[in-house]
Amino acid sequence: MSEPVEIYLGLGSNMGNRQDNLDKALEFLSQRLRLDKVSSVYDTEPVGNPNQPRFLNLVCQVYTTLAPAGLLTLAKGIESKLGRVLGKSNSPRPIDIDILFYGDQVIETPELVIPHPRLAERAFVLVPLAEIAPDFRHPVTGQTIKELWRRLTETQDVLKFNREDS
Repeated sequence: MSEPVEIYLGLGSNMGNRQDNLDKALEFLSQRLRLDKVSSVYDTEPVGNPNQPRFLNLVCQVYTTLAPAGLLTLAKGIESKLGRVLGKSNSPRPIDIDILFYGDQVIETPELVIPHPRLAERAFVLVPLAEIAPDFRHPVTGQTIKELWRRLTETQDVLKFNREDS
């Protein structure tokens, strides 16, 4: 059996009970992966299509021996189980699970690109990622997450979410 790989996943929800969707996704992930760190939850404005509800986002660190393709299949299966219907990108969804990093691997296939190609432009990913892994180095740029976050020029509305506010 191979050694578990350190993975970072980004989770987001903007349909239904957003917090419940995130909690259920984490529960399903923890049944198949070793869930280690989970960031705070952040309430964020939608990116790409502003005409939809706000998101709740978080980032988690997991460990797995699944290959990248197997991890993608698991993530898509959880999305489907929680009611996500494949359709137009940037549309409202009960859950979105993105593979941000798979160890220090760089993967480019038609189905999967790791590191996530737009993570350095997205405050809703970098803020929670910097919370749990500020010194993790992007395998392509060599920059730490903290450095990427500081260099982010686009201002996005990313607010720490308080469960009691929902």
